[in-house]
Amino acid sequence: MDALAYIAERTPWVDEALDALLPPADAAPEELNKAMRHLVFPGGKRLRPALAYAGAEAAGGDPRRATPMAAAVELVHTYSLVHDDLPCMDDDDERRGRPTVHVVFGDAVAVLAGDALQACAFEALTTSEAHALAGAEAVAVAVGRLSRAIGAAGLVGGQVDDLAFEVGHTTEAAVVSIHRRKTGALIQAAVAGGGVMAGGSPGLVARLERYGEAVGVAFQVADDLLDADEDEGCSLLPLLGIEGARARAEQLLEAALDELEGLGERAEPLRELARFAVRRKS
Repeated sequence: MDALAYIAERTPWVDEALDALLPPADAAPEELNKAMRHLVFPGGKRLRPALAYAGAEAAGGDPRRATPMAAAVELVHTYSLVHDDLPCMDDDDERRGRPTVHVVFGDAVAVLAGDALQACAFEALTTSEAHALAGAEAVAVAVGRLSRAIGAAGLVGGQVDDLAFEVGHTTEAAVVSIHRRKTGALIQAAVAGGGVMAGGSPGLVARLERYGEAVGVAFQVADDLLDADEDEGCSLLPLLGIEGARARAEQLLEAALDELEGLGERAEPLRELARFAVRRKS
């Protein structure tokens, strides 16, 4: 199977859910609702939702049971980008080929739009439809996993350490720690959460977690390699060099694939998505 074809096949599922969750652009308050939708449609790669669906398939369940988690992780990812682009963070003027949210709507509305997107993520996981698809127990576990992934011990904590990062005054372990939290934690939550929503056993979900952690760090290393000519910031490239970083990404890929041993065809989407995440050209 082809990873891009898999993503393209699953994207309409999550897009339909996202469109239903987000307030209409012409409803009040229009400025906020338009800002919330600004980066969601059109979206990015939709890799995290695809990983949630693939996690559900690896657990032997109907992938559509993972739709609430797929929508939730995409909303969290988008909120994090809206905030990362702010002048007080990375101060970026363009995202996905269009002006960033703060450029179009102002800093204050961008902050509030990010806040609202995060709230909407938890709404996605707690609707009556989510309970009908996965059951109350699975929903509760998924909410807990997502909360931990994006809080002080995960995405937000990783961002804080990234802001304080100093090139030339670090170690490989410190860089990997930031990657594991800022990028990897949400990817890990997507995969494991998909497995939880599909009724996966605790042992299988633990394997999906380890897979997600390895893929998440490797994904960030791959991003750094694609941007090797730019300011490296928090990156393994200055420590390992380009070839060393590429080799480390491949090691992490193999570690992720090892977690899928014995799962057969039902884990093939996860295998191909991992290879795509690490070896993509853009």
